[in-house]
Amino acid sequence: MWKPPERIKHFAKKGRVPDRETAENARLFQPVAIGPVRLKQRTWVPAMVPWRASEDGFVTPEILGWYRRFAEGRPGALVVEATGIRDIPSGPLLRIGHDRFLPGLKDLVETVRQGSDGETKLFIQLIDFLNIRRRPKPEKFFARYLEITGRHRDILGAKDWPEEKIRTRLAGLSGDEIEKILTVRELESLRYGYRERVTDTHLPHIRSLPGVLPGLFAGAALRAKKAGFDGVELHYAHAYTMASFLSALNDREDGYGGPREDRVRLPLEVHAAVRKAVGSDFAVGCRFLTEDCIEGGNRVADAAYFATEFARAGMDFLSTSRGGKFEDAGQPAIGWAAYPYTGPSGYECMPQYISDAGGPFGRNIEPTAKVREAVRSNGFATPVVVTGGIHNFQQAENILQKGQADIIGAARQTLADPDWFLKLRLGQGEAVRLCEYTNYCEGLDQKHKQVTCKLWDREALDGNNAALTNDGKRRLTAPVWQRR
Repeated sequence: MWKPPERIKHFAKKGRVPDRETAENARLFQPVAIGPVRLKQRTWVPAMVPWRASEDGFVTPEILGWYRRFAEGRPGALVVEATGIRDIPSGPLLRIGHDRFLPGLKDLVETVRQGSDGETKLFIQLIDFLNIRRRPKPEKFFARYLEITGRHRDILGAKDWPEEKIRTRLAGLSGDEIEKILTVRELESLRYGYRERVTDTHLPHIRSLPGVLPGLFAGAALRAKKAGFDGVELHYAHAYTMASFLSALNDREDGYGGPREDRVRLPLEVHAAVRKAVGSDFAVGCRFLTEDCIEGGNRVADAAYFATEFARAGMDFLSTSRGGKFEDAGQPAIGWAAYPYTGPSGYECMPQYISDAGGPFGRNIEPTAKVREAVRSNGFATPVVVTGGIHNFQQAENILQKGQADIIGAARQTLADPDWFLKLRLGQGEAVRLCEYTNYCEGLDQKHKQVTCKLWDREALDGNNAALTNDGKRRLTAPVWQRR
């Protein structure tokens, strides 16, 4: 993962720890309406992919255990991981692209209801992503994957050569020589692995995305409603399809790229299709970026415009993130796919404790505040969820009191301590286990290993109720909190 040149160490602090009466009266623990859904408190667990689904995308006992443990902390809302809307193989990621996934998703809903005694509202994040391949061995790339064109023949002076001879010749050239022959996209496919873009409109399935995606998202959202979820979060963030339509790098010429009003067109059409499918008694919102954090990408002004249009369209909530793009991702090892959190934009999404002067805490607060201000100044009261390095009561309460956001989201801190919101609410904040922001969890995610936290995954491995990772070396969930 990319790291800033500065090597400043930052340490999370508990800050002001409230007693029970103070916590009960704090804005953090007051209710808030998310469209038709009412949260009992303004605490939110964002979507995290734990790599616990089956290879076919089904809910597993490990998935149920993961979400039950978060539910036991009684957050206001819990968002289930990015869940694929297409009925296609996608490895151990949850899927919702067919009715056969409904029984497991219903079990998941019931598990969260039981784990939280009905206090936690449950949303599921719906995602679409384009094709990406692993970085190939050079010999395989030249032998199988590279499409030989007239351009290659002209540069090599190989007009009449058989294709096999051209492939052999290319495979034997030096890196500098290859750079003079391959196009930018061909070089990328060699060095990073092939990756589709929403701008690849020469491909029929890419060109047809605006006609296909609204129906896919709507079908997935309807299944979520049938499964018993309280709402859906449309994934419009990071490196994936919908965020790529929103990005300033989207220069499609079919009315879905170029100026902002065209880039937001498909996200609005998706939302409209979803709303039509699920009705007004089911919450629908989205996750999107305050900034792309890449050269030529969206800035806060773009996000403010999009947020206003989402609110105008009737979205029930807006949840912000930042960065996490493929465009500046680090080069993967051969046999691995590019990971969109390994470059500077990925760092902005998940900064570490060894950081620049800004540190890992709250880098998304000010951008989110500007987005919320734009929504409010245009006359909309849509709740805004802020995430990014939030880990103590004082920090969270200040954000709410200042009107920088309406709901507090925390992923890594909640992974470190699934009970931290509950501990604060009960006046036992001294017992909170603080995230150290080492990104141990992110390293596991990058390797597609079951995600855990180093602060608890080696505790009581021989306990009767300790479910273990596939290798038997780590706990899958945090030990149960023994309340005093």
